Amino acid sequence: MKRIWIPQVIAIVMLLWALYPENPYGYYILLRWVCCAAFAFLAIQAFARNKTPWVWIFGVVAVVYNPIFRIHLTREIWSVVNVATILVAAVSVFALTRKTKDKDSNETAEVSGEFSKKPKPNQEVGK
Repeated sequence: MKRIWIPQVIAIVMLLWALYPENPYGYYILLRWVCCAAFAFLAIQAFARNKTPWVWIFGVVAVVYNPIFRIHLTREIWSVVNVATILVAAVSVFALTRKTKDKDSNETAEVSGEFSKKPKPNQEVGK
């Protein structure tokens, strides 16, 4: 089982700690690097799982936390952004680990119980 939830947990813990108002400035620089990398990685993972809305969400979050081309906001606004990012990360744990149903796959048939016992065209019935 892949542990796709690890980047989100790391980001959530760091973002929760960032809400503490007396962190040194260096912590916020580290937070930017970690969050940018984590959400860029998650965008790639979402793309691989064909979850296009999550690709965009993670991409935007990665840009917001980009440590090279920084977005300068007040501490109060960053606190709101951090809380929103915590919510996005928490919801994405479930959204990315849940399997998508493909109408043409056998997984969908197994989940919905729609197995058909139709014989193949060149196969005799009863064998």
